[in-house]
Amino acid sequence: MAITLLSIAIVVAALVIRTAVAEVRQPGSGRKHWRFLTNPRALATGALTGLLLGLLAWTTAGPVAAAWAVLAGALVAYVAGTDERDG
Repeated sequence: MAITLLSIAIVVAALVIRTAVAEVRQPGSGRKHWRFLTNPRALATGALTGLLLGLLAWTTAGPVAAAWAVLAGALVAYVAGTDERDG
């Protein structure tokens, strides 16, 4: 379980570092990268994805896989919120 949580932390850290590098290159771009956190449609899509994958993962592989489902839900929310970011 510790290795799984460490792996998830590394993925999240990579996303934060990516945002920081983009912010250094173009000030104000960091806010655009994380705008999905205020988009209700993106959050609902990510939450539903995380919930469904989490339930499926918990029943098949246990709580370790459910942690990956939560990360997948967050990434789906990020992708669902990209329509505002590109404009």
